[in-house]
Amino acid sequence: MKNAPKNPALGAVRKNLMVELDERRRALVRAGKRLFDFGLGDPREPTPPFLREALRAAVPEVSQYPSAFGTPALRRAVAGYLARRFGVTVDPEAQVLACAGAKEAIFHLPLAFAGDPARRMVVMPDPGYPTYEVGARFAGLEPVMVPLTAARRFLLEPEDVGEAVLRETSIFWISYPHNPTGAVAPRDYLRRVGEAARRHGFVVASDECYADVYFGAPPPSMLEEQVENVVAVHSCSKRSGMTGYRSGFLAGDPDLVAVLRSLRSHPGVASPEFVAAAATAAWSDDAHPAERREIFRRKRDRFLAFFAEHGLQADASEATLYLWVRVPGGQSAASYALRLLDEGIVVAPGTAFGAGEGYVRVALVPTLAECEEAIEAWRRVRE
Repeated sequence: MKNAPKNPALGAVRKNLMVELDERRRALVRAGKRLFDFGLGDPREPTPPFLREALRAAVPEVSQYPSAFGTPALRRAVAGYLARRFGVTVDPEAQVLACAGAKEAIFHLPLAFAGDPARRMVVMPDPGYPTYEVGARFAGLEPVMVPLTAARRFLLEPEDVGEAVLRETSIFWISYPHNPTGAVAPRDYLRRVGEAARRHGFVVASDECYADVYFGAPPPSMLEEQVENVVAVHSCSKRSGMTGYRSGFLAGDPDLVAVLRSLRSHPGVASPEFVAAAATAAWSDDAHPAERREIFRRKRDRFLAFFAEHGLQADASEATLYLWVRVPGGQSAASYALRLLDEGIVVAPGTAFGAGEGYVRVALVPTLAECEEAIEAWRRVRE
């Protein structure tokens, strides 16, 4: 149908450069080029065996529709995790919902809070995860992209938004540890955001998917500061090596969770219950994320040493599996990414995440051995 009506949001959102990057990567692989892929955040380390076994053991003889909200066992495991990791007590029945991975939850969340015509603004970090903007636009809301800077420690401060915008804000996205920079937010920052939320009545949507991938002190949760006006989003993807399982959770203010529960009964986004069994095992165990964190630490330390040796600088990069690397003088994010691609090194230009000119994001997904090979290839770029 040539003249099919198109949702105007499709024309308003930025092109997903990560999809374009993946297409280009696949084309180079088909052409036979050896690649070291630091582009997409999809680590190569195997999913822990006990999680794979939990999934296999839960595959039923008869397939039936899953609960839209997650199994009771999964919600209890999430509550246990939040208590152990953050010291936060939640009611698994009233304050926890399962989701089919964080991306799905982030996209759908604005739809639940788009009812007030006086609150059309969705504040979000720039650079940041592109789905914040996409979800806002499809909900008919207005994205407010706030530039983040190294000088401000990549923190999205309410004062940078302004009182007039905050009064019209429905959702205020924070993302710490931050993708793509790897910045971590201190507790006093979370307190400032919470105070602004109480004062202006907006929802704090806290993307905490990298909370267990850190290299210093464990990053705090927004829920440690306050539960009122807050929904936190977590995922099994990076913490547990379950990117393909598509499983995560939302937790927080019971009134907000009730609204999300009402919404999420409709789109049919629940993960299968055999995936929920694996997620239950994942949130019940703290040893495997510690083991994975050590692997990412070794990769990170090796690259930071290489960067220091060769005059490259990584800003922030305190957590997550990403390094936020300044491009050399005279280069743009895109031109430097293309120069690296000539040597088979795939990175994401910072502009794939919005206001990221002058940077490339290095996702520490190849194995340690592959990282060593990639560093040798990167040396040729310097030469």
